Amino acid sequence: MPESPAKEIREMLDSVYRAESGRILATLIRLLGDFDLAEDAMQDAFAAALDRWPKDGVPGNPSAWLVSTGRFKAIDALRRHARFDASHENTAEPLETHSMEPAGADDQSVEDDRLRLIFTCCHPALAPEARVALTLREVCGLTTEEIARAFLTTPPTLAQRIVRAKARIRDARIPYRVPPPEELPERLAAVLHVIYLVFNEGYSASSGGNLTRADLSGEAIRLGRLLHTLLPEPEVIGLLALMLLQESRRAARASSAGELILLENQDRSQWNREQITEGVTLVERALSSRRFGLYSLQAAIAAVHSEAATADATDWLQIVALYSVLARADPSPVVELNRAVAVAMRDGPEAGLTLIDAILARGELADYHLAHSARADLCRRLGKTAEARSSYEKALALTQLEPERRFLENRLRELA
Repeated sequence: MPESPAKEIREMLDSVYRAESGRILATLIRLLGDFDLAEDAMQDAFAAALDRWPKDGVPGNPSAWLVSTGRFKAIDALRRHARFDASHENTAEPLETHSMEPAGADDQSVEDDRLRLIFTCCHPALAPEARVALTLREVCGLTTEEIARAFLTTPPTLAQRIVRAKARIRDARIPYRVPPPEELPERLAAVLHVIYLVFNEGYSASSGGNLTRADLSGEAIRLGRLLHTLLPEPEVIGLLALMLLQESRRAARASSAGELILLENQDRSQWNREQITEGVTLVERALSSRRFGLYSLQAAIAAVHSEAATADATDWLQIVALYSVLARADPSPVVELNRAVAVAMRDGPEAGLTLIDAILARGELADYHLAHSARADLCRRLGKTAEARSSYEKALALTQLEPERRFLENRLRELA
């Protein structure tokens, strides 16, 4: 075959891989019942396509062809293994006689497979860090190296995390299914938590040289959109809204030199109005359901910020009220801290400082750098220079993110 058509086939397969590999893998996992076998089968199927499509032509339904080919490649591999290992002797036959014909699968069954895969990767029986790694690997298709780089760990460590998660799924016989209605709220919460963790690490990195990691927050939003399409529950809508509204401010959160810019000082003309419009619409949908939860409340707070033309125009009365509702629904010192900052904006720094001092006195946020940074800022505004310096130094000792370190160092220099 001439080089140009062969090149076109390779480019088409690359495009199919980027767009469809998640769906193909999800279906193969259901058909084969094993993560590793399904991954190998998918790679074998793409290799077969690269060999056969230039000769035979591109099939009418490339994804269905790849699923069917992958399934039979896996069966052939199991038969070969059975010749040398008796434990594989009875494995291939059930797969071969599986009632579903992959090439005839409709769109709904494929989407159901993706939803099953998300719930399996986020099963509560897995360790939280394993859920994140497995979801990014199997649902998002990120490589082990990409995930390790994003979470500042080594590829071998990350690979072991994924291997242990797969072994746990196999040994505990975790079912590859969407939970029944009575289990859905608890299980959905685990899925949403994984997506939120991925987004948070991308939107506000926990350590390293960059303030944000656009690849991670982008993957989280992609996961949120997928889950919203497959399961449009109010809290799914709320989380997607929250991520879009937070992400809308990315371009304004750091200077061209990578320096941190606080919300009150951001150039709001750089905010992504398209994401804000979509996020606000989703918030309204979630709240109107009357079945909203924590993510929807946080999204409502982000929406109030996004709709203020300037920092001075922010409706702090409404934000404090929303944080009060959130604090009752999810009592936590971090929510209390955020509410205290909002109170300081509404009633003045003295009122906020009183609340923050009470939180720190309990010791729950003693190692949380943002608590000390918030206290330092209020002391600075009140002219309490010595206290401000002490709190900035505590925050500086606790943060691991370089842009935050530089910001705090600048604050200390300003006080001096």
